[in-house]
Amino acid sequence: MTPTDFELLAGILKDRSGLSIGPDKTYLLESRLTPIARKCDLDDLDALVAEVRRSKSESLLREITEAMTTNESFFFRDATPFEIFEKSILPDLLEARASRKSLRIWSAACSTGQEAYSLSMILREMAPQLAGWRIEIVGTDISTEVLEKAKVGIYSQFEVQRGLPIQLLMKYFAQINELWQIDASIRAMVTYKEFNLLKDLKPLGNFDIIFCRNVLIYFDQPTKTQVLNAMSGILNTDGCLFMGAAETVLGISDDFKPIAGHRGVYDRGEVAEQKTAPPVSRLATAAAG
Repeated sequence: MTPTDFELLAGILKDRSGLSIGPDKTYLLESRLTPIARKCDLDDLDALVAEVRRSKSESLLREITEAMTTNESFFFRDATPFEIFEKSILPDLLEARASRKSLRIWSAACSTGQEAYSLSMILREMAPQLAGWRIEIVGTDISTEVLEKAKVGIYSQFEVQRGLPIQLLMKYFAQINELWQIDASIRAMVTYKEFNLLKDLKPLGNFDIIFCRNVLIYFDQPTKTQVLNAMSGILNTDGCLFMGAAETVLGISDDFKPIAGHRGVYDRGEVAEQKTAPPVSRLATAAAG
């Protein structure tokens, strides 16, 4: 691949998804895009680049973007964020929202749905406490392919073994041959939408909790700042943002402050300094084991 061809593809990915890749990732472009070239009856990646230049086909550009986005996800990933959600953040918000009895949660870049469904199962386990509440979980991703899988909620044996406590597997999944499908009642708790984080976030509405974990690590700093500042604009004043353990807002956005004792969790105001670490969660502990 010539440097010019690389710059063209890297620019397409940056503009369309925020994904920032350097020349050291040439091998990644070649491994993920060569199958698309073959699918399009093109000889090789050079021919694919030529076709992009010639046709500027929206469907082809979309396919290239989807092929390059990372769709790694699993149930109760890293365990601790879900422990914090269940035992610290959620109780505070439920108390604050007691009069209106509504809660909105956004799973940004939700991939195949495991994060959103993990949150759903935590909330379903609290059903008696949440009677009469309107709980809305929105899962968004740039990839229509992963969203279709998320909506169906069918996972392999390998996927359900990654982080999902056995008691929740038995309670909320039905086995279909060698696959597992999550219960319709859990699927109904999540609304999935195709959405690009680089777009205006306001049409999504405001949220009480945003999960945007292991996403911004793929963006350059100006794009991280853009996305975080936009998220601040749709996060309610006392809401919380969950990010990946390797991610931070420090030096990137002044709109969020870390919550003491909760690595990877941020809020928008001085209340961040007043929160304390949660007790151990039975669900997250089981997931970690």
